[in-house]
Amino acid sequence: MENVLDLMYSRQRVREFTDAPVSDDQMEAMLKAAMAAPSVQDRRPWHFVVVRKRKMLDKLARVHKYAYMLEKAPLAVVVCGDQKVSEKYWVEDGCVATQNLLLAAKALGLGGVWISLYPKKKPLRAVRELLDIPDHVGVLCILALGTPAEEKQIGTKFDSERVHQEEW
Repeated sequence: MENVLDLMYSRQRVREFTDAPVSDDQMEAMLKAAMAAPSVQDRRPWHFVVVRKRKMLDKLARVHKYAYMLEKAPLAVVVCGDQKVSEKYWVEDGCVATQNLLLAAKALGLGGVWISLYPKKKPLRAVRELLDIPDHVGVLCILALGTPAEEKQIGTKFDSERVHQEEW
C-alpha cells in the first residue's frame, strides 16, 4: 500500500475503465474508509447505494450530462446523507466520506470520479426515483469506480500563491 501523502498527491479523476470487476472485498474496504471519515458531532449521517447492475448504471449515466462515464464503469456508489440525523452538516460529512472512499480506491489500484449532483434539483430527483431513496435522505454525488484504463502521471498541485500566512 502506498503512503497516504503519495495517494493524495497522485489521486486523479478516472473517467475510463477496463472491464475488470471491482471485488466485494475492494468495495467493503472503500466503504470502511468512507465510514472512517470524521463527521460533525460523530453523527455519521452517510448512506451509500452501491450499484453494479449494468442496466441501472446505464440509467444513472443519463441523469446528468457529466455522468456519461457510468456507461463504462463497473461500479457506482451514490453518496447520501440522512437529514434527520444531521440536517445542517450532511453535505460536509458526505464530502469527507467521499474523499476517503476515493483515496481508498486509489490505494486498492482502482480509480474513480466524483459526479456532483447536489444541489441540482433535476438530477437529484432522477437519482432519488431510480434508486428509491427516501425523501429525508439527501443525495450528494455519484462516484464512478473501477480499474483505470490508463495511468497518467501527475505531480503535486501545490500552489504557494494560494497560501497566506497570518492574514490575506
